[in-house]
Amino acid sequence: MSGGLGKLEELYSGIRFGQFVSVGAVGATAETIVVAILTAGYGVLPQLAKAAGAEVSITLMFLINDRWTFSEAGAAGWLPRIRRYLKSHLVRAGGLLVGFAVLTALTSWTDITLVVAGADLWPTVANAIGIGCGMLLNYLTEGLFTWRVGAE
Repeated sequence: MSGGLGKLEELYSGIRFGQFVSVGAVGATAETIVVAILTAGYGVLPQLAKAAGAEVSITLMFLINDRWTFSEAGAAGWLPRIRRYLKSHLVRAGGLLVGFAVLTALTSWTDITLVVAGADLWPTVANAIGIGCGMLLNYLTEGLFTWRVGAE
């Protein structure tokens, strides 16, 4: 099927979406670990910790998605893979902006704390909420623009 609707139908695959969510869980776990270590262990500002965690997460998720979720999409070879990697960073900017906005709203505009074993884990929880909010946007943009699912 051609056109935007056909592309969306191809993205509506429960298997592909499940793979993307699974890869996202791996990425979210990696990012959450980095944010927790940097904020609770080293006192790094939540936004800086998120930037570091996001880079680790985006790279890890790209590598897994390229080999698994979207393995049949996109051209073969190193140059096309590098282009997809750069596109992945670009299109994930929208999801990352959503994540940053949620993290900032939940840590700067509220007085919520979640102390566990003497450490405030609220920035970690707020980050996880932001990750969830950006996930759907990331799925659509990655499928349509990075791997060009349904492209002729």
